[in-house]
Amino acid sequence: MAQRSAFHDSALPLFGDADEAPVAALPARLPSYIKDHRKRLRARFMQGGAGAMPDYELLELVLFRAIPQQDVKPLARLLLDTFGDFNRVVTAPPARLTAVQGVGDAVVQELKIVEAAAQRMMRARVMHRPVLSSWAALLDYCHTAMAHRETEQFRILFLDRKNVLIADEEQATGTVDHVPVYPREVVKRALELNASALILVHNHPSGDPTPSGADIDMTAQIRAAAEVLGMVLHDHLIIGKERELSFRSAGYL
Repeated sequence: MAQRSAFHDSALPLFGDADEAPVAALPARLPSYIKDHRKRLRARFMQGGAGAMPDYELLELVLFRAIPQQDVKPLARLLLDTFGDFNRVVTAPPARLTAVQGVGDAVVQELKIVEAAAQRMMRARVMHRPVLSSWAALLDYCHTAMAHRETEQFRILFLDRKNVLIADEEQATGTVDHVPVYPREVVKRALELNASALILVHNHPSGDPTPSGADIDMTAQIRAAAEVLGMVLHDHLIIGKERELSFRSAGYL
């Protein structure tokens, strides 16, 4: 604990977003040791990719753009100490990020750009493709988009007659342990999209994907409503921190 206090006292006052710091406070030139360090990190990344770098160095590369005039290694390590790993830093809510000393709007923006890019790339692997034959990619996308959210989110994946994913939409956002879902609205939207099948997805911020009684009841109601209109409910996925639960595989469907 004493070491951590020393770190806070000595390093944190140096931090600050470049677009928020007073102009007079910025050095005329980046110190040569910081410039050389950044050059080495960028070269290692280009030569060996992200796999050759620990989380704090990859995070430094992201922070270079947000804080161009200072050493960002202490802030990268502080963010990892606070949130756990690179993924949790990038997906942390803005309010929690800005609670970390040294993090301002420019840092949050860079982190959220990385998060959005990752989600966009993972989504591209499943959109307009047969979902049932690219199940691993679908799970990867769901984990990227939802696993580290701090509130529950309910998404619906709409499929056509060939089980090609034609739409992926957020239906509702709730609290840390509840999200309101209305079966009538689910099937209404499916009809609007001319969907033939559905996959339900929601996350459990607690990390445990075990379904609650409410989850099971809601799934049964949506399944019954869908069947009346000739639609198939393929699955309901609950996304936890480290793993997911499939209603179909677990015998709930």
